Amino acid sequence: MNRIIENIGHATINISKSFFDTLSFAVKMTFKMFDKKSYNSATTSVLINQIYFTSVEILPLFIIVSVILGTLIMGIVLQTIKNLGLDQYLGNILMGFAVTELSPFVTVLLLALRSGSAINTEIATMKVSKELDSLKSFHIDANIYLFLPRIINGMISLVLLSGLFSIVLLTSGFIFSKTIFGMGLSTYSNLLANSVHLSDIVILFVKGLTFGFFIILIPIRHGMGASYELTSIPISVLHGMIRVFIAIVIIEVLSLIARFI
Repeated sequence: MNRIIENIGHATINISKSFFDTLSFAVKMTFKMFDKKSYNSATTSVLINQIYFTSVEILPLFIIVSVILGTLIMGIVLQTIKNLGLDQYLGNILMGFAVTELSPFVTVLLLALRSGSAINTEIATMKVSKELDSLKSFHIDANIYLFLPRIINGMISLVLLSGLFSIVLLTSGFIFSKTIFGMGLSTYSNLLANSVHLSDIVILFVKGLTFGFFIILIPIRHGMGASYELTSIPISVLHGMIRVFIAIVIIEVLSLIARFI
């Protein structure tokens, strides 16, 4: 019994320490983000490369996935609305569910799987190969040169790709609305316009930035936490991705609570 209590205590301490370490690193990077001294030609160059890697290279795959998922989801949702006789709530469901909830959630999952895991592996590999130590020996701040551009890129890419996914969803929504309800473009546009609320847009934007911030920051922190052994790389990535998905769930729950307050 004592052994079980001891294990629970150790687990609680480790989880708490990991949480506060991540929070401390997040605060540190937030201050760096708003510090003018953090931005120079090297930082800008890294940021542009990261945006290309995250937002541009993924576009063909992202559009294909968006069209497939968007078509399936909107078809099911609109057919369900018709079957339940909820036609009058069509606009609210499209904007409240498809745009403000589904778009950022699907986008963050795709980026976390692709970019989050890649960055975690990259930073862990740099730690193992002692590249991070080399930067320190040359008095190069890794927070500014390596980490900050990647975090800003995550925030920008998440918002942009989430917007693209929303456009695909709403386009699919129009096609199915015309097929199922016989709705014209002007009627559909007016329906969406009347269903848009400023609070939804603000929450969507803030949630996108928050998602983008943490799905990059957490992998970076866990990559830095790797040891100097090669075997620590996959362990670092595994722990980092688990915590990324926990963070995604927490942010999603908090955003839902914010919407209904």
